[in-house]
Amino acid sequence: MSILQTEIQFIPGVGPKRAALLNKEIDVFTVGDLLRWYPYRYIDRTRFYYIHEIDNTLAYIQIKGKITAFETFGEGRKRRLVAHFTDGTGFIDLVWFQGIRFIEGKYKLNQEYIVFGKPNLFNGKWNIAHPEIDPFLNESDLPQGLMAMYNTTEKMKNHYLNSKAMQKIIENAFSLIKDRLPESLSSDVITDAKLISFHDAVENIHFPKSPANLKDAQYRLKFEELFYIQLNIVRYAYDRKGKLNGFVFHKVGEYLNNFYKNNLPFPLTGAQKRVIKEIRKDTASGKQMNRLLQGDVGSGKTLVAIMCMLIALDNGFQACLMAPTEILASQHYETFTKMLSGMNLRVELLTGSTKKKDREELHAGLQSGEINILIGTHALIEDVVQFKNLGFVVIDEQHRFGVAQRAKLWSKNNRPPHILVMTATPIPRTLAMTVYGDLDVSVIDELPPGRKPVQTLHRFDKKRGELYNFIRKEINSGRQVYIVYPLIEESETLDLKNLEEGYEHIKEAFPEFSVCKMHGRMKPAEKDEVMQKFVSGKADIMVSTTVIEVGVNVPNASVMVIESAQRFGLSQLHQLRGRVGRGADQSYCILITPYELSSDTRKRIEIMTESNDGFVIAEADLKLRGPGDLEGTQQSGIPFDLKIADIVKDNDILFRAREIAEKLIDNDPSLELPEHEVLKHQLKLLGGNRYDWSRIS
Repeated sequence: MSILQTEIQFIPGVGPKRAALLNKEIDVFTVGDLLRWYPYRYIDRTRFYYIHEIDNTLAYIQIKGKITAFETFGEGRKRRLVAHFTDGTGFIDLVWFQGIRFIEGKYKLNQEYIVFGKPNLFNGKWNIAHPEIDPFLNESDLPQGLMAMYNTTEKMKNHYLNSKAMQKIIENAFSLIKDRLPESLSSDVITDAKLISFHDAVENIHFPKSPANLKDAQYRLKFEELFYIQLNIVRYAYDRKGKLNGFVFHKVGEYLNNFYKNNLPFPLTGAQKRVIKEIRKDTASGKQMNRLLQGDVGSGKTLVAIMCMLIALDNGFQACLMAPTEILASQHYETFTKMLSGMNLRVELLTGSTKKKDREELHAGLQSGEINILIGTHALIEDVVQFKNLGFVVIDEQHRFGVAQRAKLWSKNNRPPHILVMTATPIPRTLAMTVYGDLDVSVIDELPPGRKPVQTLHRFDKKRGELYNFIRKEINSGRQVYIVYPLIEESETLDLKNLEEGYEHIKEAFPEFSVCKMHGRMKPAEKDEVMQKFVSGKADIMVSTTVIEVGVNVPNASVMVIESAQRFGLSQLHQLRGRVGRGADQSYCILITPYELSSDTRKRIEIMTESNDGFVIAEADLKLRGPGDLEGTQQSGIPFDLKIADIVKDNDILFRAREIAEKLIDNDPSLELPEHEVLKHQLKLLGGNRYDWSRIS
């Protein structure tokens, strides 16, 4: 058995009780787990401070001096011991709340000590609680180099397992290692990526001999984490393309040709043509297509989807589109029926509120093949919905569907249909390579001709007069306005504009206009009624929560006012902005905030006012929030935890890891070569098999 698989209870200083605590608190069971419990920061222990230099910018300090006196305060559990410590430039108190008798016996007055710890200011005086103290007798006692600091939980601290104790345990674990640690990457990868050995990396991450050694160790360990994610994805994608046969769409026939001649609403952009070509190539290859179509709001993704569905129809197949909400499904249905009017084909809509009698007719029409295109919500994936010959599936706004839901679409035919996932939330390249790494990606990066970029303005909530005059002017010119609020009900913790109050306020401010409201708690039929009122132009202003964030299309709406904009994330603000700017008129997005804003919020607002590019915004959002927050990240499967790498900050390493993984799989797709045995073994250990879901989309 490898030393790395030794249980931690056998490390000197651990034992069964501490082992149980480390199992529970930080998921560490073996020596290998412990060595991958990486420090979160390093402190330069060669640096000494004078007491008179201490200020609140210093997280940790190291000082050299003498204890001049001990004092105890309080009784019973509130008892504390204070040592007065000086280095000749000032005084600081060293404070202990536990182990008082032991401390009093251990440290002597007027002897030199090195003290290390976190300075706190209390009642105008600096103190260090539970400091680390070492005697200083001569120069050889001076600490060397960088000291690793480890995250510990409250429970661990209560059991005397602080950062210093963890460092000691890791040191003891190293003392058990008699030979060099076994390598966890193959020699060709190490050479290609110019990496130091695993043994040296682990030693220098915990006990760095110099900043340069630490840098090399960090690079090696980050590379390894990202490399195994990429190897897993690349291997899977290669495998899928090799094994999963798809329906072959041999030809373009009269459905597409008639549409192109008679129904095309505007000339295709270069980007749309390129994407259709990529999809044509996939569907003619004999392999099943899994493609992610990214395009900013209003870039014409739906038109691409329609044309590709018509190619499926030309080849004797049915097609379906799955949308995350009833409003969106209904909108798609209207768009499709309008765009395909006059053509000899049948499009139907299936949602949760479709009546039983209509459902029965739909099911029969699908099984007989009379229905060519079905549009719907997750009602499409119910077992009773069976197609005669489903060949092409479009999934809109993919991150709103659970992985298992999407999987059900596969069972609708004897072979998996071609799948096109559309998203208007641009996915940053770093994330696309990890979460959606097995999908082929197409991007529509041009807006249709005649569209003007939306102008984004930032206004403070105290200055409403000017804003309301502007809204009045736009409505009088025949336009419509959205006003979006963050929440429906008052929350005690957040001082948010209540939608109900906002609605009443807007009605009072604009008595001459028709105002409607929409929120997530309304029944689907009520939402539809309100939406129809706005779409038909009977209402001038829609006061809404973010239910209008996705897919709602009213070309006549030219103003989007977002109240309490500081409460929204960047991608949500960008989605909301995308509801306007759909006609030929100049459109505006106005972000309303209070004067008091955090620096992160200011950055968000600045990015919104400076850029209309969804990809720029998505990258900025990822940098501001980090990958953990992004919807779908966990579900879609970064297949194991990142302990040291960060897919945002370390994207250069990620791209290099991808390159090397692709090269390796091209040469050895099944990792059969003897030197790649170690890679196969590591993938197994890291739970690489958990990624099978990724074939769904």
